Amino acid sequence: MLRRSFVHLPGVGTKTERSLWEKGIVSWEVFLDERGRSLCPFGQKKYDNLRDLIELCRERLDAADADYFARTMPPRLLWRLFADFRTSAAYVDIETTGLGSPGDHITTAAVYDGTRVFHYIHGENLDRLSPDLMRYKLLITYNGTCFDLPFIRNSFGMPVDQAHIDLRYVLAGLGYRGGLKGCEKSLGLDRGELDGVDGYFAVLLWNEYRKKRSRKALETLLAYNIADVVNLENLMVQAFNLEAANTPFQELRLAPPTPPATDFQPDGDLIADLRRRHFFF
Repeated sequence: MLRRSFVHLPGVGTKTERSLWEKGIVSWEVFLDERGRSLCPFGQKKYDNLRDLIELCRERLDAADADYFARTMPPRLLWRLFADFRTSAAYVDIETTGLGSPGDHITTAAVYDGTRVFHYIHGENLDRLSPDLMRYKLLITYNGTCFDLPFIRNSFGMPVDQAHIDLRYVLAGLGYRGGLKGCEKSLGLDRGELDGVDGYFAVLLWNEYRKKRSRKALETLLAYNIADVVNLENLMVQAFNLEAANTPFQELRLAPPTPPATDFQPDGDLIADLRRRHFFF
């Protein structure tokens, strides 16, 4: 989709971009050839300026420079980076003891790169999270702009500032709201035994693990955390396809992803027991 995008260029808004598409200028390559020059509605000076910038875009894409496009693409349209940078993207989610007050900390974290799932546990290997994230060119979260990434930065004192797609805003633009779990349900994802488990429940699971050294509690928490990042890939693919359907390029549609095997399974009896003890049902 990036090679068909013009809206990240100076002076080109969404209406102008769509006008270019309608005139047959449907890619950078078409813009740069003689046919594109004849179809282009811009004057020679503006055309020459945009041609130079498109040549730069081609160089930056060939160099896999996701940051360049994250800086120039309107935030609402960052979904367009996904297909080109999917193989160097990571889906990220953290669980914490609270919302960021003094003393709150990350309990577990999960990272999924579309092939492998990595998990991190406070007191064990959590110090690896931030440097591991720096291996990826694109991060994908749900509400990571406001929560996950600032929490990680504050926890580790590292920038973690690479290109980032926050699905909270992409999905909201498509009409899907209600938090991550609400969006999942609206888009047909089922969490099975983890249905109804949320961030507050994750705190209860962590406390159960710390107080009782309950391995079942830790594994249930990790299963929940990992479900978040695995489902983010499915949501990202669905969001990309829905957005692409609103362009002339529906052939760019991506196939549904295959979820990976996971090492952790939720304990249904423990979930039911915590519900009885803390929610009285």
